[in-house]
Amino acid sequence: MTRTRILVLGCGGFLGSRVTARLQRTPGARILRGGRGAGDGAKGGTRGGPKGGAGLDLVADLATVPVDVLARRLAALAPDAVVDCAGVVAGRASALCATNARGPAALCEAMALATPSARLVHLGSAAEYGPAEPGAALAESAPARPEGVYGAAKLAGTLAVTGSGLDAVVLRVFNPVGAGSPTSGLPGRLAAAFREAPREGVVRTGSLAAYRDFVAADDVADAVALAVAAPGSVPPVVNIGSGEATQVRTLAAELASVSGFTGRLEESGRGSERSAGVSWHQADITLAAYALGWQPTRTLRDALTALWAAVPGEPVRISP
Repeated sequence: MTRTRILVLGCGGFLGSRVTARLQRTPGARILRGGRGAGDGAKGGTRGGPKGGAGLDLVADLATVPVDVLARRLAALAPDAVVDCAGVVAGRASALCATNARGPAALCEAMALATPSARLVHLGSAAEYGPAEPGAALAESAPARPEGVYGAAKLAGTLAVTGSGLDAVVLRVFNPVGAGSPTSGLPGRLAAAFREAPREGVVRTGSLAAYRDFVAADDVADAVALAVAAPGSVPPVVNIGSGEATQVRTLAAELASVSGFTGRLEESGRGSERSAGVSWHQADITLAAYALGWQPTRTLRDALTALWAAVPGEPVRISP
């Protein structure tokens, strides 16, 4: 089945904007844009849209919109596929649960009423796995044991999607990096700090000892495009990562090199509350290659270069 009418929810967010740009390059595709509107940007993560809803084909806050209202709006748009990039990664527990858990559940119910044959591609999170065995790659069959509210809410959203009966796949994204990385995550926060600090100054961080699987945001967008177009049935959950574990300290050093920052990093600040108890994450991406024909093509330095080049107000200071 050819899917040409593709609705992207959360089109103005960090990953949503990359996904929208990628899908717009699909021959013959018409991309429909969905978001919350009302000027809500992508501060905390992936939700958002153009200011005031301008240019959006669908304005809806999945955290609050009634299912019947959303169903009517979906029926009017009649998409062949829906890509759900809406989500938040930081904030109050009530907001995390409303957007990341209630949102996908409401979307699935509305799609079942209005567009039951459309494919749903939902962006999940590696935080759903929780702590992992150091040195081991996480396959989709690994138990999901999220530590905090964010991971638990994302897992609830995944369960809503996989149990919906729709033609649906959850892309469980590990740690995306690229242009527009939000400051709620370490790469975006470090980039902002390097911009503000003197070239030979001091930047304070939390511990950088953990290992994470960093994946280029544009590689994630490629995975979404393949998931939308994949013929036949798709697995319920597919990992999207680099397949490698990188110490966060290495990422920080690489970003310092890219930015031209030659000062000192002091690991004396607060770390991430979202993943403080997770010392190791590495994706097993075998299923993504088998089911979607996807594999990452960009390096971590590629992703960090794209991130730094997009930091607002930064003069050219990129090292070769």
